[in-house]
Amino acid sequence: MEFTPGPAVHRVLCADCGTPIVPNSANLCVACLRNSIDITEGIPKQESSELLAICLKKLKGLAKVRLTDARFIWTEPHSKRLKVALTIQKEVLTNTILEQTFEIEYLVQHGQCSDCARLAAKNTWKALVQVRQKVPHKRTFLFLEQLIIKHNAQKDTISIKEVRDGLDFFYSSRAHALKMVEFLAGVVPTKSKASEQLISSDTHSNTANFKYTYSVEIVPVCKDDLVCIPLKQARQFSNISPLTVCTRVGNSLQLMDPATLQTCEVPPTVYWRSPFEALASITDLVEFTILDIEPDRSRTRGKYLMADAQVAVSGAFKSSKAGQNNDDSMMDYEGVGAASMIYHTRTHMGAILQPGDSAMGYHLTSANFNSDAFADVPTHFIPDVILVKKAYPNRRKKSKARNWKLRSMAKEAGEEGETSSARGAIGRMGGRDSKKVEEDYELFLRDLEEDPEMRAAVNLYKAADVKMGDEEKDGKKTKKKVQYAMDVDEATGPSHDETDDEHGEAETDFPEVRLEELLEEFDEMTLNAGGDETVEQP
Repeated sequence: MEFTPGPAVHRVLCADCGTPIVPNSANLCVACLRNSIDITEGIPKQESSELLAICLKKLKGLAKVRLTDARFIWTEPHSKRLKVALTIQKEVLTNTILEQTFEIEYLVQHGQCSDCARLAAKNTWKALVQVRQKVPHKRTFLFLEQLIIKHNAQKDTISIKEVRDGLDFFYSSRAHALKMVEFLAGVVPTKSKASEQLISSDTHSNTANFKYTYSVEIVPVCKDDLVCIPLKQARQFSNISPLTVCTRVGNSLQLMDPATLQTCEVPPTVYWRSPFEALASITDLVEFTILDIEPDRSRTRGKYLMADAQVAVSGAFKSSKAGQNNDDSMMDYEGVGAASMIYHTRTHMGAILQPGDSAMGYHLTSANFNSDAFADVPTHFIPDVILVKKAYPNRRKKSKARNWKLRSMAKEAGEEGETSSARGAIGRMGGRDSKKVEEDYELFLRDLEEDPEMRAAVNLYKAADVKMGDEEKDGKKTKKKVQYAMDVDEATGPSHDETDDEHGEAETDFPEVRLEELLEEFDEMTLNAGGDETVEQP
């Protein structure tokens, strides 16, 4: 095989240094080309001069020497170290100046500003709003919680703590606390007072650090409560009857006399000038059966209609069971006392009550109130019974799940050692009063069902995992626990295990929450970062 030489490579000399190179357009070698043209022009060759200045300010003793040069020394980016080379001069002898270069190493540590550090630390706050209501139930706070969620009033809250008779809201700014106080005054009748505590002060700069506390007290009167107004004060309220029922609680109280349909508004400023408490609350209600009712359509006020009614305590007259007496239809008059009496009363619910319906009311004949205002009321002004709202006992006894649910706020335990991962910010102070809280919560849900105006003020969400209707198996209805249901003490009556025939048919006018009133549930609406914050309702 013959050797074939490759093509000859022509070389030229570099125009600057004379090194043989492959010809190029510049006729320069790589070293000379790099020396003549700087492609890094315009790019800073040194790190931030501001950062260097910060590092130099951290050094002590530089004021005693002359700093001639300072520069960064390269370090690994992930080492969290900064090295600075310093050149200093100092006169050591007469007309003798010594120059020295040395290195200083800085350790990089991440930190937070004072505001972020205050937010990240536990139990640190600058303003506190204490909300209290001295009543034996939590229904007001359950409703207030829904109002806060609907208006997103909790967005600036850094912590919520449950305490006895109320809630504490913690804020990092005084302005946020004042905003919450104004919101509460707009939705419930309140009075508030402010206080401040000095934490630290600087006399040189004339500055001080305070913690602010705002105490907000809610009027201790709730919807459907029986109120006895002192006689002198009742005359000031358009001479209304002393015995009234609270029909609405907003930024003021609305009281109504069921016997005359006369109403009055009680602003919080007027109330706190001469406060009065509720004579009886919803827990004192007694179930009555409507025997007869005569509406007076000439006397109406809004949705209310005056009517004369004959009522009896529910269960006072009941038929004897078969086999116990020869006459199956014979009525069993249990006792000759007040339980078997028929009462005549006037009511404001003539538009919705029919003979045979059930209604909840206050039985004043058998009640004993420790109230000076009630003792001053003339006897002829005190009715035997005051009906408050319609009841649906047959429907309540049937196991049917609600197709809606609510949301709730996150909270922390209010007392040491009392923790719970259960629902919301209201009434979860541990197992001590859990049953009472569940009862209050069920009553609150019933109020939402039966009052469209109250429902319009809150957000209801669809419960997609609820199957409506009673389940049937093998031709018999099986008794099951309602989804999200809560145990509530019922009035004495037939056992829940009895057949539906003994309970009777469900009321046809039972209030149903329409589908168009419900909102879709979205994950981004979760108020608590940890876990599911949705409150499952019955």
